[in-house]
Amino acid sequence: MVAYIIRRLLLLPLTIFGVTILIFLMLLTLGPVQRSALYVRDIPHTEGALDAIIRRYGLDRPIYEQYWNWLVGRRDSISGKIVGGVLRGDFGYSRTGNQPVVDLILHRLPATAELALWSVVPIIGVGVWLGIQAAVNHNKPIDQAARIFSIVGYSFPSFVFGLLVLLIFYAKLKWFPPGRLSDEFGQAVLQAGFTRYTQFNTIDALLNLRLDIFIDALRHMVLPILTLSYISWALLLKITRSSMLEALRQDYVTTARAKGLRERDVISQHARPNALIPVATVSGLTIVGLLNGVVITETIFNYPGIGSATAAAAASLDVLTVLGFVMFNATLLILANLVVDVMYAFLDPRVRLS
Repeated sequence: MVAYIIRRLLLLPLTIFGVTILIFLMLLTLGPVQRSALYVRDIPHTEGALDAIIRRYGLDRPIYEQYWNWLVGRRDSISGKIVGGVLRGDFGYSRTGNQPVVDLILHRLPATAELALWSVVPIIGVGVWLGIQAAVNHNKPIDQAARIFSIVGYSFPSFVFGLLVLLIFYAKLKWFPPGRLSDEFGQAVLQAGFTRYTQFNTIDALLNLRLDIFIDALRHMVLPILTLSYISWALLLKITRSSMLEALRQDYVTTARAKGLRERDVISQHARPNALIPVATVSGLTIVGLLNGVVITETIFNYPGIGSATAAAAASLDVLTVLGFVMFNATLLILANLVVDVMYAFLDPRVRLS
């Protein structure tokens, strides 16, 4: 197991290096003037000043040298300070966010992480449960209903479903509003008497003994969670059902039944643990997708997370901000793949022995 983990860790820097190469190549599609926004916030419009900035930050140097400067930073020939450098957390300045890209990511990340935290349990719990029930009741009405549910979920665009639930539960019933907090409670969390421990509205509300803010924060997350869950349930249901049906046909399940074990024990102790191995991989990547920020869902419900910030940057052609989010998402996905690989090896010894 240790050797398996070491092999995966050794591949991690190479993978991240490959990602930085691809992102830098996309950055090269911009001209030197646009790339100077990595170092200066206000780009001068006089020709001599522009040429001076390009020379000052080496944007006219060979590509390999520009890549190195972008990756680790470059010493400013005037101030003597190290400027830029993705490895130092400097992705440039965001025009749409009016702040450095890394600050925009850190500002929006808690909202997306809180939404992901509350979405994980219904997405994985309900999706896996539906898949197991469909497989155990193969070709019965429950299975047929689950299959229809999965097909509809696959074919139903998330923006259509989101707009539909927004129309019903907000426009007509006024139950679950968009946004992250109502105006009244949004002002309350900014007051001096309210301590921000985690930047998660629900958790901070409980720690500050403000049940009213907690309930309001949950009300604003119900519809985004429902939209994310419905789309994810279709995938998890299908994978869990297929994996569970395959496990139920294995010889060890037949042997367990021949020994006289109860069907409930056969499913819970023999079939389900083996069937959940591929489900664990999909579940891990689903969680990462939530942390990356779901662009459509956050945009529809005016939820101020990473996804909506990415959409706003793309709509304004703020390329540096978009590439900063791409770098963040790619790094998160690579780390998540490492965790999933290790978890998969724990669940299936054949993987780490191969």
